[in-house]
Amino acid sequence: MRYLSTRGSTSSSRDSAGPTFTEILLGGLAPDGGLYLPESYPQVDAAELDQWRRLSYADLAFAVLAKFIDDIPPADLKALVTRTYAPRVYCNGRSETQASEITPLRWLERPNAARGEGGLAILELSNGPTLAFKDMAMQLLGNLFEYVLARRGEQINILGATSGDTGSSAEYAMRGKAGVHVFMLSPHQRMSAFQRAQMYSLQDENIHNIAVRGTFDDAQDVVKAVSSDHAFKARYKIGAVNSINWARVAAQLVYYFKGYFAATGGNDQRVAFAVPSGNFGNICAGHIARMMGLPIGRLVLATNENDVLDEFFRTGFYRPRATSETHATSSPSMDISKASNFERFVFDLLGRDPAMIRELWAEVDAGHGFDLSGTPYFASLPDFGFVSGSSTHADRLATIRHAFASWGVMVDTHTADGLKVGSELRTPDMPMIVLETALPAKFEATIVEALGRKPQRPAGLQGIEDLPQRVEVIDVDVDAVKQIIERELR
Repeated sequence: MRYLSTRGSTSSSRDSAGPTFTEILLGGLAPDGGLYLPESYPQVDAAELDQWRRLSYADLAFAVLAKFIDDIPPADLKALVTRTYAPRVYCNGRSETQASEITPLRWLERPNAARGEGGLAILELSNGPTLAFKDMAMQLLGNLFEYVLARRGEQINILGATSGDTGSSAEYAMRGKAGVHVFMLSPHQRMSAFQRAQMYSLQDENIHNIAVRGTFDDAQDVVKAVSSDHAFKARYKIGAVNSINWARVAAQLVYYFKGYFAATGGNDQRVAFAVPSGNFGNICAGHIARMMGLPIGRLVLATNENDVLDEFFRTGFYRPRATSETHATSSPSMDISKASNFERFVFDLLGRDPAMIRELWAEVDAGHGFDLSGTPYFASLPDFGFVSGSSTHADRLATIRHAFASWGVMVDTHTADGLKVGSELRTPDMPMIVLETALPAKFEATIVEALGRKPQRPAGLQGIEDLPQRVEVIDVDVDAVKQIIERELR
């Protein structure tokens, strides 16, 4: 399996073919500023789906990832995924027997064909160490990094940006890893107190937290600017763990397959997935799973008040917002107005034309956005299964209350966005599976506002906000970040 850039670069350090998985694993962005994708998507037929249906999560992860990774020996890859997707990693106070499914499906309303009801379910993805779905990919990424670095005798310095959950997931996955330092940018005072505490309370010498006085988009722009300085990137061995890293997206493919198998009894049925969306990485994995042949009838994209992506799927107009126009909301991990992974989907939408991607993203970088309405590309959007909607703070409160009163289920604010939009866009012919984003404990203040009670926390995270915190606050400044990296790596 070889990889290409959405902006056209396919050269490899080894030959004229595109790079392999391990060649792109540590780098993040392609040299031309594009994002990596497979040269073609491997296909899965009904017979293979039947075989996969009976697999454990770890075995399913191996089966899916082996289609994208052919430069790690199969026995080594199998060992990596088995160590990653172990019940002890995803138990969060539950017994290992309870945690054995890794991503259990919880039915809120079971399908009833006689009444024309497709069913409504939540796929639990937040039982990892940081209580967020990001753990599903980040734990694997940590093990992959350590394996590849040891094999090469190299080190890496990870530079990333987080809107709330990626940062803690990355830091918990990388803490103590040999040959790895993490420099994580976050928007100052724009995450929940719990999210800040999860990151800033870590005292590991290889973890460095930097809060920027701005939005997530500002932090993400700084990361891209540093990564685009090829001399600096090479000198300090800068790598990426944001969802611009292809390995993150590849790992997220697995739970789409697992969720499909849990919700259906055979491969002749389609399902819908409702996905809370900020940076487009999570739902991009669903798009790729669908392109591989998984019977996904609908991909329901749910945004909060920062509805740039919803606007595109409704109108064809993509207009990233300025910092001043990006709202601080009660689902802060989705307070994003420049969705990095969106470029991967548009690349497929445009028939994989890198010249058009370069042209469109030049407009994006100039602050103009682009308009595909009235083009054959916008007309072909239904072929990709996407529909979309948005949610507000009032909607979140109402959805949290309804879920608790109707089904005895407490959901976090982001999952509430997905549940609200997914419920509105349900169809009777297929189950609607809402992807859980985080556990309610991460957003205690809004849960208390909605329900008048605090959510439960795993025992090990009681009082985390009271721990000493270590973070450096700076203005939005590329040079300042470079100086911190240089200082810490002396």
